[in-house]
Amino acid sequence: MLSTRPLLFLATLLLTAFAAGTPANATPEASPAIEVWKSPNCGCCQKWADYLTENGFAVTAKNTTQGMLNRIKSQAGIGPKIAACHTALIDGYAIEGHVPAADIKRLLEERPDAVGLTVPDMPLGSPGMEQPDGKAEPFDVLLVKKDGSTEIFAQH
Repeated sequence: MLSTRPLLFLATLLLTAFAAGTPANATPEASPAIEVWKSPNCGCCQKWADYLTENGFAVTAKNTTQGMLNRIKSQAGIGPKIAACHTALIDGYAIEGHVPAADIKRLLEERPDAVGLTVPDMPLGSPGMEQPDGKAEPFDVLLVKKDGSTEIFAQH
């Protein structure tokens, strides 16, 4: 009687080799994974996380205490002067506050040697801070450099 075990082994081996040779992000449709650290009581943080999902990101939202959130910000290189209400981590970068999805995607494409991006405070009209009457205020997205300095990355 002929055993099918060697054939199953060979098929498994070939499928594993094929899968290992194919990067997980080989297709342009792959969603960038982003981890959002936020207060469970902040509605605008959840709105921003939902906005990112709507704009093609694979969001994992993590509720935490303010003390832990402050530690995450500090460890990521986000100082108090440029902090906002939530902090996200994506592909080695910190994203602080209500940063638009297009700016995050640009950051990931350009890959600057930096800590990440921030929108300090909570400007009206920024993603997650939309107002029923449509009121919006201009805001800057800042590139946070590794020495703690910032420069304007985008203006909205």
